[in-house]
Amino acid sequence: MGATREETDRDVPLIGGAEAPHLHVMTYNLRTATGRSPHPWPKRRTAVAALIEHERPTVLCTQEGRFRQLRDLRADLGGYDWLHLGRDGGSRGESTAILWDERRLEPLEYDHLWLSRHPHLIGSRGWGSRTVRMLTWIHFEDLATGRDFYVVDDHLDHRSERARRKGAEINADAVARFRSPVVVAGDFNCDAGSKAHRILTRAGLTDAWEAAEQRLTPASWGTFNGWRRAPVEGGPRIDWILVRDMEVHRAAVNTRTEDGLPPSDHWPVQALVSLK
Repeated sequence: MGATREETDRDVPLIGGAEAPHLHVMTYNLRTATGRSPHPWPKRRTAVAALIEHERPTVLCTQEGRFRQLRDLRADLGGYDWLHLGRDGGSRGESTAILWDERRLEPLEYDHLWLSRHPHLIGSRGWGSRTVRMLTWIHFEDLATGRDFYVVDDHLDHRSERARRKGAEINADAVARFRSPVVVAGDFNCDAGSKAHRILTRAGLTDAWEAAEQRLTPASWGTFNGWRRAPVEGGPRIDWILVRDMEVHRAAVNTRTEDGLPPSDHWPVQALVSLK
């Protein structure tokens, strides 16, 4: 295992733009747009865009983003296409929107599933969840290599353990139908020792953090910061990147701040991968 980069030079990306055949995957809970103090979206917008622009992921899985918020982000970044559907339908509510480098990737097909007993019913919820939860998946072609792979973006429930477990089962069922390499990423609202994590790893997925040839940041950092300015030592790792039929070269938790303030209440998680 290589040395970590606890005190990363701000001018040097943790991973940065990836050249073929490598893919740079990032998952980032953006914290939903709000005008309320002390962390309104208009104040955070520049910091979120600066972090992503600095790293230039090939694929960016987001959680909680709202339509106008994601439009802001895409306009600030440039060079990215995106897919969005609000969890309440149309542009309504939070989402599991995916952005990608449009020069590198071409979407072939996609779908949205709701984490409920009726996964194709927009706005449905179940198993004790008080919040509508969903996932989005896209089948991509890598224009640089001609290879194809799937990306699944998740946001599991924050209250109901049963809802998280059932949501993981829906995810595992979806992934079982994919015949190409897969990335599953998102905010799972539970630690890596949870039942949801075990369901997904038993379905053939590997935790990128655990499989990485090199971890660029300490293993003790949690991914939920609660607006704290520094990483939480020993905090829960609730944001994951999981893979199937991929090599994981690097993994990191990005704790970049602007003027000492975190851009969101989650730190983004990153991985550099390649298809086997």
